[in-house]
Amino acid sequence: MAGTDPAAIATTVAELARAEHFTAIEELFAPRLRAVVSGETVRVGWNTEIARIGAVREIGAPGTESIDAELVRVSVPVECERGGLTLIVSVDGAGQLHGFRLAPPAGSWTPPDYATPKRFAEHEITVGDGVTAVPGTLTLPRGKGPFPGAVLLASGPTDRDQTVGPNKPFKDLAWGLASRGIAVLRFDKVNYVHGDVAGEPEFSMVAEYLPTTIAAVHALQQHSRVDSERVFVVGHSGGGKAAPRVGAAEPSIAGVVIMAGDTVPLPRAAVRVANYLAALDPGPHTTATVESIGRQAAAVESPLLSPATATSELLFGWPAAYWLDLRDYDPVETAAALGKPVLVVQGGRDYQVTVEDDLGGWRSGLAEHADAQIKIYDADDHLFFPGTGPSTPAGYQVPNHLDAAVVADIADWLNGGRRPGPLARLARKLGR
Repeated sequence: MAGTDPAAIATTVAELARAEHFTAIEELFAPRLRAVVSGETVRVGWNTEIARIGAVREIGAPGTESIDAELVRVSVPVECERGGLTLIVSVDGAGQLHGFRLAPPAGSWTPPDYATPKRFAEHEITVGDGVTAVPGTLTLPRGKGPFPGAVLLASGPTDRDQTVGPNKPFKDLAWGLASRGIAVLRFDKVNYVHGDVAGEPEFSMVAEYLPTTIAAVHALQQHSRVDSERVFVVGHSGGGKAAPRVGAAEPSIAGVVIMAGDTVPLPRAAVRVANYLAALDPGPHTTATVESIGRQAAAVESPLLSPATATSELLFGWPAAYWLDLRDYDPVETAAALGKPVLVVQGGRDYQVTVEDDLGGWRSGLAEHADAQIKIYDADDHLFFPGTGPSTPAGYQVPNHLDAAVVADIADWLNGGRRPGPLARLARKLGR
């Protein structure tokens, strides 16, 4: 078909997806990828995106880059009726696929009005060490400091800017906070840079979030112009859910900001979101996607789930270890037990993490937490983009910026002079 030319193979994969020949795509998987991703998984992911951005109009020219001596990463732009996506595959010398994911298209970002670039400078850094080190960006206010610091924690395999179409909400947040005197460190997620990590049978929330985030916290604390006792973690969506766990694992963290953090069990939330999207675009393809997600969610919640359960049967291509670990983690209970300041922010138009289903968990669980605050932004969606009417995935593809009010409120909270408690100060003295 396409020999072993990586670009030709990637283009063929895009054409197969367009034609909905997902079994043929699975046949191209290397054994290790086939063990964790099935044609059904690809079908669900592809149809979910197509339901959001419309039918494929054009498949563009592929771009290639060498990953190592064995693999080439190929990015194929796909233009659709209401937006686009990028198909990214990793191809070996025999023409087999070792990685497969769908990413937002490249876009043109412009700074938000609330960012003042002359007030800060940016530096590229490496976060962590060894084979799982990732690149990051330190956004540092000008001046002597010491400044409070914030480590941004994104959801899922994404870059440091949390790029979605033409939008970069984490870059908005970093520039907005740095303009207000806060040092910010953001980084590419480990499962974005090292995609094979997520395919490991033992991959879990701990592996996805803790080592890199804690390394980023330490990097900020050790900077001469950052107040080591005022370094916070600011997490969004899954990163918001993980933020209390990071705080529990690293006592020196001064507090956490939870942006659209979910509290409903994720399998049930996935079914709810699938039904919401199907109602926006009813048809056989969305019905099949809802049914598939329902089956995968049931497998995740089954009492029979075990480390031996095939990853291809489970939601999001995550191994059983990830789901079993999530069962034992309660983000609300963990946040309440931190004994540190907690700020929860929530968009009123968010259909992924909702006021009706998720925010109640934070409200009840943090009701007795004297240093917890909850703020709702009625006009904002899941990415805290302000708008009107029901939120849809297509709204993420329209140029927008993180709500200025959200940035201001987080900045004011971080700049509020909060100090860590005795346990955190003792941990810092002990070098933890």
